Amino acid sequence: MSHEALQKSIESIQKAFESGDQNAPANGRRSVEDVIKALDEGKLRVCSYDKSEWKTHIWIKQAIMMYFRISEMTDLEVGPFVYRDKIPLKRNYKDLGVRVVPPAVARYGSFLEAGVVMMPSYVNIGAWVGAGTMVDTWATVGSCAQIGAHVHLSGGVGIGGVLEPAQASPVIVEDGAFIGSRAIVVEGVRIGSQAVLGANVTLTASTPIVDLRSPNRPILKGYIPPRCVVVPGTLEKDPPKGLLGGKIHTQCAYIIGERTASTDLKTSLNNALRDFDVSV
Repeated sequence: MSHEALQKSIESIQKAFESGDQNAPANGRRSVEDVIKALDEGKLRVCSYDKSEWKTHIWIKQAIMMYFRISEMTDLEVGPFVYRDKIPLKRNYKDLGVRVVPPAVARYGSFLEAGVVMMPSYVNIGAWVGAGTMVDTWATVGSCAQIGAHVHLSGGVGIGGVLEPAQASPVIVEDGAFIGSRAIVVEGVRIGSQAVLGANVTLTASTPIVDLRSPNRPILKGYIPPRCVVVPGTLEKDPPKGLLGGKIHTQCAYIIGERTASTDLKTSLNNALRDFDVSV
């Protein structure tokens, strides 16, 4: 079935389900399973980049949610380990040219391009991880997240999943970005190409991102421009109405500069933050 035919089928199933037909996803099982198979093989992806902007394909996210609904719990055995879940594990690593270090896990319906390295980490259904990307120890890539090529997700990085609502954009980390240890990126935040996030930076859709490169310090939300170097910070504010005490400090992120040519090589990415005397 073509992608266009699959889209029409999923949208028809979704419409029937929303109209009260609880059996619609099961009746459309063939189409739902074909979408997940195409995601697993990299023939479909939740988001596509076209004319300088990302487009989220709602119907694909709807198919993923239907897949959870129609799948049954089953025992999964991996050597001495036993799991119980609805979604099988990814298996075709050799064909993909991907290195997976035990006990890393990628779910069926995610896609990893050639050269990806998964240290003990986790990649959820619907996610896309680009060529040559490192998913370091205890890093997590949430459902539908889109990770570009030659990205480094350092140890303990948390890339949030955005499955519902279907129209919500997932987290997007563009090519060549470096995400420092224990950084958290959630709620559809987009990280521009070759940007560098320092250790422990937390970005949600509402996190103020203060651009210190400009005298008037503009505040961005939900987006880190390409090649920017970002570190965690705080903003001084008055306490919420009714609470006693002086000023409080709430979390933000600071854009403190841009990567230089000397830090464009992946082997020297750590220097991108050392140039600004901050930790990685």
